[in-house]
Amino acid sequence: MDLILIGAGGHGRVVLDILRAAGIHKPVGFLDADPQLAGKSIGGIPVLGGVNLLPKLKAQKIKAVIVSIGDNHSRHSYAKKVLDQGFDLLNAIHPASHVSPTARIGRNVVVAPGAVVGTDASLADSVIVNTSAVVDHECEIGFAAHICPAAALAGRVQVGSKAFIGIGCNIIQCLKIGDNAIIGAGAVVLHDVPDSATVVGVPARIIKHQNHTLQEAAT
Repeated sequence: MDLILIGAGGHGRVVLDILRAAGIHKPVGFLDADPQLAGKSIGGIPVLGGVNLLPKLKAQKIKAVIVSIGDNHSRHSYAKKVLDQGFDLLNAIHPASHVSPTARIGRNVVVAPGAVVGTDASLADSVIVNTSAVVDHECEIGFAAHICPAAALAGRVQVGSKAFIGIGCNIIQCLKIGDNAIIGAGAVVLHDVPDSATVVGVPARIIKHQNHTLQEAAT
């Protein structure tokens, strides 16, 4: 099936590579909000213009889209627009990843090479499981969350919507990571993380919560 990618940045290049490796769908063009990219080629695929071209593409019998944007909020917003316009949202799952046959996978999901999605895990719509990340058994990943490269989630971890799980971090079993939370690179998370909190370090500690640093909150 012919497929349009929304987002021609670095993550778009990664998704294009995954789609080509999987060989299931045929990428035929990018759409991107940056007008300077229009008419250029990314990985041999043309940047056709902005998302305002979606109705024209639909008239040309293009039915499928994947939103290839790394930012969680933008990815979720564009995915909603795509669905509202009647397109199908497809997944990009690299053949060099391992996704358990018992895992539940939503739409607009990206699973990069080397990633592992364990038995009975659940990935909601617009989730990214990036290169060599591990989402172990019975984990639940909320919509538009990003599990960064080499992050490791032990069994039964719950990750909230639009959370950002940083590169190389480790989260022990059965914890809950809140909506919009940020886990810093290399952190070791031993306790639940509330909504909209940022945690860093070994062991991880909260340095920001509800858009205020701890120092600001104390003054």
